[in-house]
Amino acid sequence: MINKLFTDASVNPQKKIGFGAYLIVSDKDVVTKIVTKKFENTSSTQLELETLLWSLESIDVTTELIIYTDCQNILNLPSRRKSLEQQNYHNKTGKPITHKNLYKKFFYMIDNNSYKFIKVKGHTKSHLKNEVDKLFTIVDRASRDALRTYMKSIKI
Repeated sequence: MINKLFTDASVNPQKKIGFGAYLIVSDKDVVTKIVTKKFENTSSTQLELETLLWSLESIDVTTELIIYTDCQNILNLPSRRKSLEQQNYHNKTGKPITHKNLYKKFFYMIDNNSYKFIKVKGHTKSHLKNEVDKLFTIVDRASRDALRTYMKSIKI
């Protein structure tokens, strides 16, 4: 059985608070509910990766998983791996890179599971959306709505 995982995240950069969301779709096109989670002390890049890792830890998938994301950082990580490891996760000035532990966890997860990553354009015009785009839009809205609702609640 091949499952599909859709992940997205939305962050308030000033408050460093964000919400991640994910949706699992089975190969029989059975859609489960969208799950959201609040993350604190985060950035957009960090939140996208935190959301992916959290979703992978939360679901029980023992077969191939196709992961749909619009996050360029996640999509580029496998090709950056060799360089990151050769530099021992340090930048050119010798300082540890910001998301070192998240990157290591990501590589551990992809080494021990069968994942395929697919780029979703995101924010495609409605009349141009295919089924994947429509599902991704649901996840995108869930993360944005959760953040918006939370931000309204703390301003009261």
